[in-house]
Amino acid sequence: MLSLRSFLAEPIQRFIDLRRLSGTDYHSQTLLLGAFDRFVAEQVLDEPRVTRQLVDAYQQGLSALAPRTRANRMCVVRQLCRYLAARDRLVYVPEPVRAVPSLGAHCPYIYSREEIQALLAAAAALPLPDSLRPYTVRTLLGLLYSTGLRIGEALALNLADFHPPQQRLFIAAGKFRKARWIPLAPSVCHALANYIQRRLQLTPLGPQAPLFINLRGHRLHHCSINRDFHRLLAQCGIARGEHTGARLHDLRHTFAVNRLLAWYREECDVNARLPALATYMGHVSIASTQLYLHPTAELLAQVEQ
Repeated sequence: MLSLRSFLAEPIQRFIDLRRLSGTDYHSQTLLLGAFDRFVAEQVLDEPRVTRQLVDAYQQGLSALAPRTRANRMCVVRQLCRYLAARDRLVYVPEPVRAVPSLGAHCPYIYSREEIQALLAAAAALPLPDSLRPYTVRTLLGLLYSTGLRIGEALALNLADFHPPQQRLFIAAGKFRKARWIPLAPSVCHALANYIQRRLQLTPLGPQAPLFINLRGHRLHHCSINRDFHRLLAQCGIARGEHTGARLHDLRHTFAVNRLLAWYREECDVNARLPALATYMGHVSIASTQLYLHPTAELLAQVEQ
């Protein structure tokens, strides 16, 4: 149980309880709020309210930390301030701090449409053509590209999580244990239904049986699909490396960029749509989503029009 002792103890606890009720684990964020509470408790304040001076002093005290760590701490504080400001308009809400990539972080690779088509064609031609394997790999890669799912979320899907009449998937336990629904485009829904029709000819069956399985009928493992994907990259001539080049996770980055590009082409209010994208991708905040929005040449061309 978190021990809180500042004048913010009760509202901080209510805020934490609210976030947990929404299905978020919120463990690490709770610890960061505890650190903010301890800082506030040590201050001599003219009034029991979150002011700009208080927040600025806290941020200055984080100067010795790594940039990404500072950004994470201030992001949580900003979430709390927005919650408090809904009840007290005099509460200061700091400007969002853009998260800073860690040193040595991988530079995301944004796949072109032609590269995706080549990867899917190569997946369909994988060895053991009479087995489920080529269909599994092709369908999984297509799903990741079309929905931006995390690979762990896709591999954790069960047969019961696909709802064809509603054209959607249920993600029972995403990151931070947060469940959500994923609407599917008709073409994606059709491709997934075709795969499942083949999948149902093999065991295990039942609602809680895994959706994607390996040749032994067990749930497909990340190591297995990652190995196949690296082979497909080499076959299609797509480079991969330690800090640059293509990865499986970059399908998620590609989805986010393509979604943003589509909104610009449709002349939508992109800023108004970003919260919806954050929810769709299973992010706790828009700040996390912004890390996936990379300025490709095609995207910049649309922005400048």
